[in-house]
Amino acid sequence: MKGMVGKVAEWKGRLRVQAVDLLEDKQLLIDADMVVLAAAIEPDPTARKIGGMLAVSMDQNDFFTEAHPKLRPVESPTAGIFLSGMCQGPKDIPETVAQAGAAAVKVLGLLSKDKLVGNPCVALSDETLCNGCSSCEALCPYDAITFEEKQVMVQGRRETRRVAMVNETMCQGCGACTVACPSGAMDLKGFTNRQIMAEVDAICR
Repeated sequence: MKGMVGKVAEWKGRLRVQAVDLLEDKQLLIDADMVVLAAAIEPDPTARKIGGMLAVSMDQNDFFTEAHPKLRPVESPTAGIFLSGMCQGPKDIPETVAQAGAAAVKVLGLLSKDKLVGNPCVALSDETLCNGCSSCEALCPYDAITFEEKQVMVQGRRETRRVAMVNETMCQGCGACTVACPSGAMDLKGFTNRQIMAEVDAICR
């Protein structure tokens, strides 16, 4: 029955459900032994695998999380990945339809542009300082860091080193790699240690 429940109360040792049948437009009184207020919902077991492939953040219940619940409710922290419906958690049909429309508008906004502007504050690796320890690669939530064997000039001589390479398209400028780097080779463009210290010196004058 498609209806709307108005009240659940105990009646002669059982539960009585007072509701409205929306199709026939009449009042209903249903005596029940057990009333389930909300059915349990669990994410698909493959959700964690998909989240890892797309570099999308997830909560402790394996539901996908949005970038911001108020400002960016259908966007994931990873650029170009949009969320809609019960992948974020239990939702009813009107909320799901509204989210689907919002996600579609976001996608159309991307496809209608000739060029996309990325975040300028991305990570930058100093090849002369990088020791190839892979600490930054293990911590990067966006899989934006890889390692390559390159010829690097160190103290006037050329050496072959394993150095970190940052994919600026995938990097979101979170800064996790900069604090994890033991050799200080990782920095954020516009927020390098030298620039920050210059700001501090200017304020203290």
